[in-house]
Formats: sequence, C-alpha cells, structure tokens
Amino acid sequence: MFTNKEEFKENFLKKLEMMCGKSFGESTKRDHYFTLGNMVREYVSTNWINTNERYRTAREKQVYYLSIEFLLGRLLHHNLLNLGLVDVVKKGLEDLGIDLYELEEIEPDAGLGNGGLGRLAACFMDSLASLNFPGHGCGIRYKHGLFEQKIVDGYQVELPEQWLRHGHVWEVRRADLAIEVPFWGNVETKMENGKLVFRHEHTEKITAVPYDLPIAGFQTETVNTLRLWNAEPSPYPIHQDILTYKRETESVSEFLYPDDTHDRGKILRLKQQYFLVSASIRSIIRSFRKQVGDLYSLSQHIAIHINDTHPVLAIPELMRVLLDEEDMSWNDAWEITINTISYTNHTTLSEALEKWPVRIFQPLLPRIYMIVEEINERFCRLLWDQYPGDWQHIERMAIIAHHEIKMAHLALVGSYSVNGVAALHTEILKIREMNNFYQIFPQKFNNKTNGITHRRWLLKANPLLAKLITEGIGDKWIREPERLCMLAQFKEDFSFLEQLSRVKQHNKRRLADRITMQTGMSINTESIFDIQVKRLHAYKRQLLNILHVMYLYNRLKEDSTFQMHPRTFIFGAKASPGYYYAKKIIKLIHTVADKVNKDVRTNERLKVVFLENYRVSLAEEIFPSADISEQISTASKEASGTGNMKFMMNGAITVGTLDGANIEMKEKAGADNIFIFGLPAEQVLNYDQNGGYHSMEYYYHDKRIRQVMDQLTNGFFPDSDNEFEPIFDSLLIENDQYFVLRDFDSYSAIQAQAGKVYENQNQWRKMSLMNIAGSGYFSSDRTIKEYAKDIWNINPGHY
Repeated sequence: MFTNKEEFKENFLKKLEMMCGKSFGESTKRDHYFTLGNMVREYVSTNWINTNERYRTAREKQVYYLSIEFLLGRLLHHNLLNLGLVDVVKKGLEDLGIDLYELEEIEPDAGLGNGGLGRLAACFMDSLASLNFPGHGCGIRYKHGLFEQKIVDGYQVELPEQWLRHGHVWEVRRADLAIEVPFWGNVETKMENGKLVFRHEHTEKITAVPYDLPIAGFQTETVNTLRLWNAEPSPYPIHQDILTYKRETESVSEFLYPDDTHDRGKILRLKQQYFLVSASIRSIIRSFRKQVGDLYSLSQHIAIHINDTHPVLAIPELMRVLLDEEDMSWNDAWEITINTISYTNHTTLSEALEKWPVRIFQPLLPRIYMIVEEINERFCRLLWDQYPGDWQHIERMAIIAHHEIKMAHLALVGSYSVNGVAALHTEILKIREMNNFYQIFPQKFNNKTNGITHRRWLLKANPLLAKLITEGIGDKWIREPERLCMLAQFKEDFSFLEQLSRVKQHNKRRLADRITMQTGMSINTESIFDIQVKRLHAYKRQLLNILHVMYLYNRLKEDSTFQMHPRTFIFGAKASPGYYYAKKIIKLIHTVADKVNKDVRTNERLKVVFLENYRVSLAEEIFPSADISEQISTASKEASGTGNMKFMMNGAITVGTLDGANIEMKEKAGADNIFIFGLPAEQVLNYDQNGGYHSMEYYYHDKRIRQVMDQLTNGFFPDSDNEFEPIFDSLLIENDQYFVLRDFDSYSAIQAQAGKVYENQNQWRKMSLMNIAGSGYFSSDRTIKEYAKDIWNINPGHY
C-alpha cells in the first residue's frame, strides 16, 4: 500500500478525502486519526485474510483463548511498530504538519479489562502472533468497559467509559456470523428413535454479534483474530415488553464486572459468562466443521483455553453442543471435552473462586445446569470409588454442594491441564488450595509463570532505553528477549550506567510533566519515584504503603535529626464499585496526600500523588519512570503479578515480599538487586490455618504503629470525622487479615535501606541494570512457547 513517505502522503490525502468528504485544509485531528487507523487496518487486511486461509487449508491445530478481559490499551503505535511503519508514517505526517504523538493521544484505551488478568490476555495475543502461532482470542465488546475513575474530594466516582463514542477504528463487524444465545425457558425431555433427546424451549434469546480485531505480529506476516461479542436483541424476541427486553439484552455487553452484591447483578454476570462461552464455542465448532468436519477429532485440531473461572461454562457448553446438536454419547462427548479444554488458575483467594447459587443458575441456564449436575454425579461416583464412605471428603470436592456450583471444581474436573502462574502459586495450589484434586489428577497440574510483551512495555513504552540496549548488545533482543542477560557485561561500565541514568531522568521528567498537567503539582525529579500502581485490593496492601507514608511524615515533623532522600510516592488504582473498604483506602491516600503536600516544612522531602483513572496508556508513562516498584502483597496471596515484571524490565528496583513472581524475579536479577521484606508464604499460611496472630500486640508494642493507627480516628486529619474507622477496625478489631501491622516494621526497615542505597547512585544504577538484564525471562514470548509446547500442542507456522 505504501513503502515510502511520499507514497504514504499521497495515499493518506486520498483516503482522508474519501472517508471524510472534505479537503485536508478543512480536516481535524480526529479525521487524521481515523484516516490513519483505517489505512493501517487495511494494510494488515491482506495478511489477515492470508493467515486465516493458511489455517483453513493447512488444518494446523489452533488455540482459542477465552477471557472475560482483554486490556489492549491503545493500538495505533503498537500496530505501526509491529508492521515496521513508525518511521515512514511519522516522517510523512511531519511533512503534512501532523504530529503522530498527538494522533496517538486521540485514541481512547479500549475499555475491555481491569487489571493483570486482561493485560496478560492482551500480551498473550501479541506473543502468539509475533511467534507465528495459530491462536485467537474470544471476549466481550463492553460498551462502557469497567468505568472511568474520577476523584472528587478524595472519593472515587465511577463514570461510564466512552471509548466507543466515536467508533473503534480497528474492528470489523461480522453480522453474518451472529449467534443466538438462549436463556431461561425450560427443557423438554423425550424419547426419539430409542434415544433420550433434550430440547431447550420458550427461551429468551440474545444475539451475539462478533466484532473482529486483527492482531498483527511483530514484523511477521501472521495476523490472528481477537473476536469480541456484542449483545444485541434477537430479530424475533419472545418477550411482551420489547423495551425492557432491549435494555436487558444490551446490558449483557455494557459493563465489565457489574456489581454482584445483589441477585440482579449476579444474574447479569452469569449471563455475561454464558454469553461469552456459548457464542465462542459455537463459533469455533462452526468454523471447525467447515475446515475439518469430523468432530470426533476436535481435540487434535483445537485447543480451548479458559483464562480463570469466568469462562468455565465452556465445559458444559461444549458438552451440550456435542450431546444435543451433534448427537454424541455422553462418554464420547466427555472424552472430547476434557481433551480440548485447559484452564489457568489466577488466585489462591477463596472468595475469588466463583460459586453460583443453584437458585439463580438453574432457571437461567436450565440445560447447562442439567449437564453440570450430571458431571457432578459422575465425578462423585469416581470419588466414592477412591474414598468409599468418606462423605465429608466427597462433599469438599463436589462441583455442586450446599446449593452452590463451584466453578473452580468444574474447571479442575472438566479440563486436561490446570496451570498456576508462578512457581510459588502452583505449589500452593498443589499442596494446599487444590490438594484434594492434585491427589486424584496430579498429571493435570503444571506451572506457567506469567510474562509481558517486551515489545509494548520496553520497545514502545521506553524507546530511549530500547535504543540504549540496542547500542549495547545489538537488536536481536527484540526477537529473543532472553538476550537481555548480555547487559550484565556493562555493570562496571561507568559510561553505560551514566547513559542509563540519563534515560531514567528523561522518563521521570515526562511523568512529572504529566502529574503537573493533571494535578497542578510540581514534582522534584531528583526525588525517588516510589510507585505502586495496580488494582486496589486489601491483599495488595496499598494500605501498608500509605501507613508508612504517615510514619515518615511523623518522623519529619517530630525528629529534626531524621534524614531521608526526597521521595515522591505515586499511586494509581481503581477500586471495584462495590468494594467499600478499597474505596476507603483511596480516600485515605488522598487525605494523607492533602496534609503532606500542603505542609511547607516537609513537602520538599515528601510528596504523595494519586493518578486517577489508571489505564494502559498511563502505565506506559509510569513504568519507565519508576525508581522503586512496590510489590508488597501479603505473601501467598498474589498469584504472580505482571506489573512487577514491567517495572523490572524498565529498571525499577523492587521492594517486595516473597510472593508470586517476585521470587523468580529475585532469582533472575540476583538477591542483591531486590529489596525483600515481610512474612514468608509458609508463615502466612500457617497463621491462616492455625491462628496465633494478634494484631493488637503490634499496636501496643510499636509506638510508630500506635501513632499512625490513632491518627486515623483522633482528628489528626481535619474534617475526617469517623471516615477511617472501618480501616482502624479491620486492622485491630478484625485482626488484620493481611498482616499489615505484622509486616510494618520489616517494611519500614527495607524502605530505609532502599533510601540509603539510592544515595549511592553508582550502586543503584548497577542494580537497575541487573534488573533489566534479568527481565528477559519474563517476556510473554517465553510463556507462550511453554503453553504451546506443554499444554496446547500447537506449532508455529513458517512463512
């Protein structure tokens, strides 16, 4: 379509006039963005069509990755980078007086995810295509995403994300491939030709319309597909109140994670999950029938992967299709299902392992409930053979028990592979959380430590660092990120370390400008940028961080001999709309920030910043600028983490617990290049199981803790009244579930150590370099190769 900037300019101007019906002189920046976006999408279309044709004719095994989230971020620069077009487009636009960066800023972040779960899925899509693996994603096209976060008087306020207000340039609507998804109704059972037949009747149907996005690999001809399903009214609804039906239908793809603290929200979430898997499974089967035909060989040609428990209904839905639509026997359908579906577990938190009340599940999905019930019956018979007479053991492992359906149990029984996402996490699953299942299915369990796409989080987000790395070790690291280990040769090279420091300072200035623009606050770029950005949850312990900030403020105010290097604490996080406690922590962060930042006696040495509406595009500015990466979850509670890897890859030093992937990061970077503190996982698990922790003891015996705890409720913060009593009570009255007070002393000590080391800039730069050098292992390319070989049994194409 274009190979040089002159061709690009000519095509750009023609395309703009055709699309917008106006001359270049009358056009706007948004016109320029949509013109360029359409040109790029058309540019990949030929390879997209060719890729799908290769898959169809070669009949090679493909993987479908089902996820409730795909946190893509902006795609314009990412696609230009992968297609090798950045320089041509940038120079061509400059000739026309257009700044490519300004066009990139017009693109909204696609509102399709919340945190690490969705970002992992997006990184996996990039790696699959870049490594030429035949792999596609299936998700939901949320109209308003999670929410747009606004902070008003320190409180989180949720507004609908309007990312689709102007359309989405990357998607192609495929109305011809729409699928009807049924809900409610009843199941008629009768004998036909000597066989029991099930018919789901009097249903309320929702039309799932696919919107396909091309996922272009990095400088390769492979273009895979991310298929997002949009919920639309059926052309022939069986519904008396059409307006109510239309509103309820469209709500299925309106918001990610609707509030499920009430039955209406639970029904909507369950609808979303079945909507995703029913449309995806039937789409996969339809495509497979055209390409291969013989469904008995499905598992030889197709791998279906479920990302956490949200898509677990893929198991009974595949069974339903094979039983009711393909007329298979139970045994044949089950054999195909358990050899086709694999499952990733992302948590050790019991509250995050979904359970659905039968009273909600059965009427909404009557045929699926029958199948789940039969799976449960057959599994319990197997357990009876293993543990005859041990009803309690069988009850603990049953898929349906106490009027609840346990989705993790269904996933464990109905899949051929169950993987954790970090070495520690997988061991906890095997030894503790899922030990009962491990005893029966040891061959299913394996570990696949998470990874991130270094193309977005280093090459795109930190171009100056990427350039410096290439100057040092060549550019083969872009395709082979494990080559980053070669950077270790420069740890005694003063000139290289000085250049590394200059890159960091440039990135800190960029983020400081962003902070000034958003908040009006002036930031000292010579201060330590100490950053914690992630989903707001009690176990991630943003609370420990801000209580330590309060302690530092007290020291600065009360101890004239206390010295500390200036430090800027930066937070970014969204709290789930129904998560009252997490919202209180956001309010506390802002209340502390207000007091600290206004105090002229201390604000030269201590500042607190909260960046609202944390998202991928903002993260791309944050990670390169960090000096310290806060990874301070309670040990054993964070399955892996991926933000920790992004910080590491950009040269930040981790202050963290021995949790999730932090353990493997310590191994790769070296124990001297990370700051570890806090309870180990074994001790946390022991406390959880056997008790013995009394948070009140730490309150009474540590005056630092007593002071900051009292300040939550004693009027230290003006006009706060009883605002922070829930936090006070959770830590003392409710015994501090996540051991914030237990780890406070250790955390304070390691933070003091980190501050002292930072003042020895030569040592700090070496530590930073060794983190970058050790980060290649955490590329999602490595992770995907492991999934492809050990779980999916798919091979890369050679084109």
